[in-house]
Parts: sequence; structure tokens; C-alpha cells
Amino acid sequence: MRVFIAFLVLFSVWLVWSGHFDTAHIGYGILCSALVAVLSTDLLIPAPLSSRTPGVIGRLLCYVPWLFYEIVVANLHMVYLVWNPSKMRTQIVHFQTELRSDLAKATLGNSITLTPGTVTLDVDDDTFTVHAVSDQAAQRLATGEMEHRVGYVFMETGHNVRPSGPAGPGTV
Repeated sequence: MRVFIAFLVLFSVWLVWSGHFDTAHIGYGILCSALVAVLSTDLLIPAPLSSRTPGVIGRLLCYVPWLFYEIVVANLHMVYLVWNPSKMRTQIVHFQTELRSDLAKATLGNSITLTPGTVTLDVDDDTFTVHAVSDQAAQRLATGEMEHRVGYVFMETGHNVRPSGPAGPGTV
């Protein structure tokens, strides 16, 4: 059942992003989605599905717009740095995370890397090593807001309080 759910999700995403609806392309999409579903179901849909899964999916859907907002803000900061290169202060930042699950840590690392100006270099147990291009990018990491939001998504202990959004308290 989990493989079938993974296949449906993968194939749906493939259909939306491919834009090709002829027989050959749909056949390739089915084949590739089935292969990835068989090989990656344990990563995509953790076993067993728990009663928390719908809540995690709902929280994740709220996290994605916030992450998109952060990406836009970081892009604007990168434009500023291009025009003011003297403000660049590249640095390596190390921080400890309270996140416990591998999926939550991977989501945090990927979210950091997706945000321009920061790249996750290494995750060793609970220690993240991140390259930041400026003091502002490093300070945004130091606030722990992204970690808190990822913890909220995955219902990790200590992160169950709804974080405030970019427009003020209570908006996510």
C-alpha cells in the first residue's frame, strides 16, 4: 500500500511538472515513478503510517510558503551583496540541533541549502556545519527559527508551539 501511495504522489508530481501528455512520455513517467517508488518508499513514506502523518503533511504544506518567503528574502539579500561586495563576510557556522529524526534533520539541511547565501556542508549526529556568505545570513541561522519550524512540522518534542510567520504572530 505504501509503494502504491508513493507511486501516486511521484506520478502526480511528474505529470504536473513534465507538461508532456503523449503516450510515450506518460509511459516513461509511469515507469520512472514506479521504479523510484519501489526503491525509495521507506524514505518517502516512513513505516508504519501513524496517526501523526496527516498532521505532518498539513504542517508541511504550511511550511513550504514560509520557506519560499525566506528564499525570496535571501535572494534580495544576495542582490544587495552583489552590489556591495564589501559586506560579504563568508564564514563557517556550527550549531547543535534539537531535532531527532533523520527526516527532520534532512529537511532542515535541505531548507538551509535552498536558501541563497547558506549551504549545509555537513551534518554529524546533532551538529550542523553551514557556510554562510554574510553576517546577516549567519545571524538568520543563529535565531533557530528554521529549526523550530521544521521541528513543528515533524511534531518533535520542544517544537510543538506554532511559530510566528513573516507578517506577525500566528501567521504561517
